[in-house]
Amino acid sequence: MTHPRKSLDTLIHAPVRFSIAAALASVDEADFKTLRDTIEITDSALSKQVALLEQAGYVKVRKAFVGKRARTWLSLTNTGRAAFTRHLAALRDIAAWEPEQANGLGSPAA
Repeated sequence: MTHPRKSLDTLIHAPVRFSIAAALASVDEADFKTLRDTIEITDSALSKQVALLEQAGYVKVRKAFVGKRARTWLSLTNTGRAAFTRHLAALRDIAAWEPEQANGLGSPAA
């Protein structure tokens, strides 16, 4: 049996990127400021992590003007949603994994 950790998505696994993906998974789209405030990071940290997710095709960035102000909206792509779903499944599998069934290991020490 293969350990379920091998199914983790290393790009999404980083805590900030995981938080971004989780926040975006629950909405169609979020504006940059709301996402920044929701996951409690700086503008520069969010920009850097979003750039990595965008480069991988996981996040779509949309920019437009509202009045005279530039605004940025972020959303998960279909690829990003699928990757996030697989990553969550791998985490659940790890949490439920019973090593004694996989390798004949005994019960953990009390």
